[in-house]
Amino acid sequence: MITLLAGGTGSVKIARGLSKISEDLVIISNIADNLWLYGLYVCPDIDTITYGLADILDKDRGWGIAGDSFKFLEQMKTLGQEYWFRIGDRDLALHLVRTNLLKQGKSLSSITEWIRKRFSISTVILPASDSHIETRIETTQGDMHIQEYWVKNRAEPEIKGIRYDGIKEANANTKAVELIRNSDLIVIAPGNPISSIGPIISLPSVRKELESRKRDVVAISPIIGNSALSGPASKYMEAMGIESSPYGVALHYKDIASNLLISEFDAEYEKKIHNLGIKTHKTNIVMQNAEDEIQLCNYIFNKFNSA
Repeated sequence: MITLLAGGTGSVKIARGLSKISEDLVIISNIADNLWLYGLYVCPDIDTITYGLADILDKDRGWGIAGDSFKFLEQMKTLGQEYWFRIGDRDLALHLVRTNLLKQGKSLSSITEWIRKRFSISTVILPASDSHIETRIETTQGDMHIQEYWVKNRAEPEIKGIRYDGIKEANANTKAVELIRNSDLIVIAPGNPISSIGPIISLPSVRKELESRKRDVVAISPIIGNSALSGPASKYMEAMGIESSPYGVALHYKDIASNLLISEFDAEYEKKIHNLGIKTHKTNIVMQNAEDEIQLCNYIFNKFNSA
């Protein structure tokens, strides 16, 4: 069994690739991007993974449903409401159903499982926690939800700090912890180490399990040289005092991973990473198409999976 720790746009490609080569894959999803909007509970990372595995993801944008319309948002604009978060009309239906089920007392895990089955997805998707956790960005213009910072404010304000509200009170998904314990291989997706993977590995019981399974944990660098493959990974890492490089990624994961996949162009970082007790594996980590996704996942499966 393979367990994948995943965020959203930076993780969906590896999730899609692994799902095609392994029938025994479980995805533990970040939930700290979740937010209440228009009275609805929106789960960006869970939904991106869901749409990606259901083959309806808008691949050009990296989020939402391909070919979706935005009549709802157009009407919200007409009514003088905020419309910065691009929720499509078909996407809206999912948020509405999820919210209604939450109000009926259902857990986020059970709702995610129900949605998975409705979309005929064979891969299990588990929220890292059923508790509400929010990644908050402290900026020179005030404190804001990560989606407000990244989408509404286009990551322009200077970052003073990043925190995970609710993480101390949250309980990790017990099934997720159990699956990590019993997996043959644990893969950390090339998502943003701070905002996508950070909240998952900050849950004490998840981190404890990863530390005990460190030899079976493989992380994929989301950084080539000093640049992120996508999104604001470099910006967030630097804001947290972490070097934006494969070495910085290795340092961030040194207690929970013994293997790191890096670009074949990043050999200069190998010695420093090895000094952290982490083995490096150079390969093409850029996934521009389905062929690249499968190639990288086959590399991982053949090199590390003992099942």
